[in-house]
Amino acid sequence: MKKILSFLIAVLLLSCSSVTKKTTSTISFHNNLVIAHRGAWKKNNLPQNSIASLKQAIALKCAGSEFDVRMTADDSLVINHDPHYNNLEIEKANYAELVTLKLSNGEKLPTLREYVLAGIENNKATRLVCEIKPSGINKERGISIATKVAQLVQELKAQEMVVFISFDYDILKKIKELNPKASTQYLEDDKSFEQLTKDGISGADYYFPSFKDHPEWINEAKKNNRTLNAWTVNNAEDIDWLIQNGFNFITTNEPELVFERINH
Repeated sequence: MKKILSFLIAVLLLSCSSVTKKTTSTISFHNNLVIAHRGAWKKNNLPQNSIASLKQAIALKCAGSEFDVRMTADDSLVINHDPHYNNLEIEKANYAELVTLKLSNGEKLPTLREYVLAGIENNKATRLVCEIKPSGINKERGISIATKVAQLVQELKAQEMVVFISFDYDILKKIKELNPKASTQYLEDDKSFEQLTKDGISGADYYFPSFKDHPEWINEAKKNNRTLNAWTVNNAEDIDWLIQNGFNFITTNEPELVFERINH
């Protein structure tokens, strides 16, 4: 009886080991600088922040695809850059109102759940760069949005795939509180790199003229081991300058052009 029991335990352990191996992360991000701003939309005239533009960024093998998250009046997380969608103020409209109005390619306004699920489907190489928009109502609502976003990303087991960015520093600090391992980048240029390091913010994603005005920031970022990103860079001269200065990422509406300049 003891021999049989020992045999069964051994089989169980081997089975668990096999399951562990199968579920081990296979994420291997593309080794390039290209972050498609609101997806890769421009060349093929796709709607910005659509699932189609996300899929195109993944097909292009971009290092990341950026998108924007807002929350409706009934607490639905949706993907849209502007505070208004088809003349409806997102924070004061219910999702049921918004979803009746289609994107230009016939897609419905995507929810964050739908967007992340589309982004992790057959994709282990293109980051999902999630910009959490501050609330126009109050600061507390912005923190609530951050909490809901972090919880949903965790629920979908997409933490390793997602980079969180925001103009609201407290939103990023809330993300780090909820997930200390989260990758985060700050969009405003009002914090020192020492402060970013102290607060565990992974990097800076600043408007690119700020870096041209303050080239010393580049060395400060590297000294503090902070990731360097810049937005939104769409001409060859600026792209070349960022490449030459060793930026980790370039956020662009012209991902094809950035690939061309990298190869050049």
